[in-house]
Amino acid sequence: INDTHPTMVIPELMRILLDECGYEWDDAWRLVTNTVAYTNHTVLSEALECWGEGLVKRLIPRVYQIIKEIDSRLRQYVLESTHDNSYVERTAIISGEAVKMANLCVASCHSVNGVSALHSKIIKESLFNDFYKLTPDKFKNVTNGIAHRRWLCQANPRLTEFLTELIGEGFILDAAELIRLEEFKSDKSVLSRLREIKL
Repeated sequence: INDTHPTMVIPELMRILLDECGYEWDDAWRLVTNTVAYTNHTVLSEALECWGEGLVKRLIPRVYQIIKEIDSRLRQYVLESTHDNSYVERTAIISGEAVKMANLCVASCHSVNGVSALHSKIIKESLFNDFYKLTPDKFKNVTNGIAHRRWLCQANPRLTEFLTELIGEGFILDAAELIRLEEFKSDKSVLSRLREIKL
């Protein structure tokens, strides 16, 4: 789940498992929570959506029932763990006539991460600190982006082999070396081989 925009996958998958596949709650919940993971990209409000409870209840009543049940079970767990009603309210999914999508994500996902070490630290120490104290093992750091070595050398070994033939192995450790491919931008045999590899 990238930010909170696709959060409804959680109750919708629960609905499918419960209503269409005949699972009991605990089995459906185990499948859902082992399936979904949450990446928070920013602490700004647009990534922490809150939907009006009345709107959700009116437009998607069955999904609302499921969210309400998740919230009820979360509240019970938090109260039993902390014996603190204000803590329960801070972590609640439905609170103040709003459905808090970020809380639904953190409560439901098996893994929660930011996109850099600093960001992951912020979500643990500030934004989702109450959840972090309850379930620290689910919080991880995943640095956003991918190294060219993984994208190229691991994912496309034929292209890597061809580039090595053309410009040597230097590009593997220094992506700036790829500029040397400009020498071949008009070479029809090189371009043809690149098309074959791409295909």
